[in-house]
Amino acid sequence: MFLFRPAATADGVANDNSTMFAVKFKATEKTIFNKALAEYIASSYAEPPEVYRDDLRVLDELREAATAALDGNPNVLKRNIRYYGQLAFILSKFPADVGISFTWYNSFTLDTEVSCQDLYFERASVLFNIGAAYSQLGCREGHSDMDSLNRAFNYFQQAAGTFGYLQRKIVGECRTQLTTDMSAYMLTTLENLMLCQAQECVWHRSVLSRMKDANIARIATHVAELYEQAMQSASQGSLASTIPNGWIDHLKVKGLYFRAEAQQRKSMGCLANSQYGEEVARLQAAQEYCSQISELVSYDQRWSKLLRAAVLEMIKSQAELVSSNRTRAEHDNDVIYLDPVPAISSLADISPYKLAQSKTPEIIENPGKFLGGEELGPPLFKGLVPFVIHQAASLYEDRKDQLVNKDLITALDELTADCESVLNSLNMPHALEAIKKPIGLPPNILVGADEIRSDGGYIGIKRLLDSAIVSNTRANELLGAAEKALNDEAQEDQRVQQRVPKGGRQTKRVESAELTNKFRAEIAKYRDVINRARESDATIKAQVEMWSQFFSLLGSPRDEIERQVPSTTANPITDPHHSQIVGRLQQYMDEITLMKRERAKSMEKLKRIANEDDITPALNEEMQRLAALSATPILQFELHQFEDLFAQKLDKYMTWRTYIDEEREAQVELLDSIREANQAFLVARSNHPLLQQREKALSNLETAVKRYREASFNLHDGARFYVSLDSELQKLKDGCLDFAMARHLDALEQLGLSHGETPTDLAQAPEQGNNAAAQQPNLVWDPTMPLKYTTPK
Repeated sequence: MFLFRPAATADGVANDNSTMFAVKFKATEKTIFNKALAEYIASSYAEPPEVYRDDLRVLDELREAATAALDGNPNVLKRNIRYYGQLAFILSKFPADVGISFTWYNSFTLDTEVSCQDLYFERASVLFNIGAAYSQLGCREGHSDMDSLNRAFNYFQQAAGTFGYLQRKIVGECRTQLTTDMSAYMLTTLENLMLCQAQECVWHRSVLSRMKDANIARIATHVAELYEQAMQSASQGSLASTIPNGWIDHLKVKGLYFRAEAQQRKSMGCLANSQYGEEVARLQAAQEYCSQISELVSYDQRWSKLLRAAVLEMIKSQAELVSSNRTRAEHDNDVIYLDPVPAISSLADISPYKLAQSKTPEIIENPGKFLGGEELGPPLFKGLVPFVIHQAASLYEDRKDQLVNKDLITALDELTADCESVLNSLNMPHALEAIKKPIGLPPNILVGADEIRSDGGYIGIKRLLDSAIVSNTRANELLGAAEKALNDEAQEDQRVQQRVPKGGRQTKRVESAELTNKFRAEIAKYRDVINRARESDATIKAQVEMWSQFFSLLGSPRDEIERQVPSTTANPITDPHHSQIVGRLQQYMDEITLMKRERAKSMEKLKRIANEDDITPALNEEMQRLAALSATPILQFELHQFEDLFAQKLDKYMTWRTYIDEEREAQVELLDSIREANQAFLVARSNHPLLQQREKALSNLETAVKRYREASFNLHDGARFYVSLDSELQKLKDGCLDFAMARHLDALEQLGLSHGETPTDLAQAPEQGNNAAAQQPNLVWDPTMPLKYTTPK
């Protein structure tokens, strides 16, 4: 099967009179853009897709028109170019993996295809068919008049440029493994072949226009070089084994033909210039090339089937002409001219005359320039913001989040945490509260006690803890039952493997170890989960036991809690100096409280500024500015083009770094003052033991409230975890038991026993008791018990 098929004539019949080949179109499956793009517009652009209903419909129609009824006519080329141009534009609006699957087949073997969600792959496949269309249009042109040859020459050059552009610029953007027809070697081969045929058109033109033979020889030399290059590229990589049979040989024959043609035409120039000896040598060289072709054709009879009639006729006519001219030239030179005949190896090379070039059509290289015109029509989805703008907005959000939340907010949180750490180390504000309120409880402790009391106090949290331990035990039991079912089945399987069934023939049976890998992996995974959960439960239990007395107290009525906290009302502080120290310390604590409150407000303000900071309008303005400088509506934006805008927008957050430095400096100064005042406070209260006891009691109660909340949260979270785990383990256990039962029934079948028969070495007889009930066989299967089978009486 040829990679190339001949261009079809108007009636669809292959043109066997052509000496050139056209590239086959790639086939595809029907694909719809409408649904996926509408969903993407609604979800990512937050716009109603109904606004783009016409664009979605037109895009589907363009694909249908471009991929249906493919044949070699100008309308097919126009439809594919129009679809290609719109694809190039919408790639600036949508991501390549927008969620639409495209299937394209290899151009020369329909049993090889690629399916993927990649708009770049779709564009590359369409561009391949554009190159194929150019090649087919070139082959449709005749070779008998100059106008047809000029059109064919242009078509083949455009085909070469299209395949070359596809290989150099487009294929590299695809995000999937491609079929061999779009490999680098194949596209290079196609480009070379199209150049061969373009240069061959030049040769036909030169013959028709009766150009000087020396110039025709130079043109033919370059045709031969191009065919040789095509043959070399077709032999590279995996193409050597995958390219259709006979194709490389065809390229070789055409290369040899034009080598012979060049020498034959050069000989005619020598004759005109009275260079009779060189004329003979040139004809001898030409005949050697003809002989090589003849040997190829004679060696393998398949050539008569693979080569077209027109090519065979060319070969035959050339061989006859060269042979006739050589006979004449040798006779004339031997009898009349007696000119020395140089050796073929000493003949000067014929310099090639290169006219054919790869020419990528401008509408392929720069389709945006033609959008809005007749060739491509108005751009679809013009109102949508380019996808790169969304990427830029996302990138800015990431950088803003890093600056605001990871740097600035984190720095402020760390300042507050450092402040709390210092105050806790000084037992503030509990020490002051013990003096300010010599009796009763602070509000935070009262609120915590109410919460604990409503939850049941220590008894309530102990109940949650016991439930977690019970759940962990049940999880272990379920896991153990699942593992026991597998172990029992494995033991039974081992006995079955060793047992000879009725009839004496052992049947091959898959061993249990090969079938239970997945079950045992699941068991190992869940055992690790259960062990880690048990460790977590033990940690919580230790914490609950450590604080159990405080939890019990906090679950008591308020008056009971107050009775347990020392009071200083019986021994109040009357020293004026001490009151002055307490007043100064209280002043500093008020200042630190105000600082933290204002800092929290500043942090909320910063978060609000960040949340309201939308860079999209600025990006749209920048896009419009860049678009005004562009000559095409297909805007190839890169993210680095917005770096200056990013820097400008993020600069407003730099003042917050100064604010943080000022906050840090003020906090350090204020905490130093608190430490100094606290030292005097400690000396002043050293002679008041009840004050110290009350201070310590309040601190412990506040810590107990925190520990209770932590334990309660963890235990409630653990309860939800154990509910989910129980369901999963039950499914695993049922799966293992079902597997064990199925394997047992299979064992009975392999041993040739019916379900009612019990092999004595595979089942354990039930124990016999003294009463009648114990003597009855156990006919109910208990999944938690070992497998036992009995024969009903």
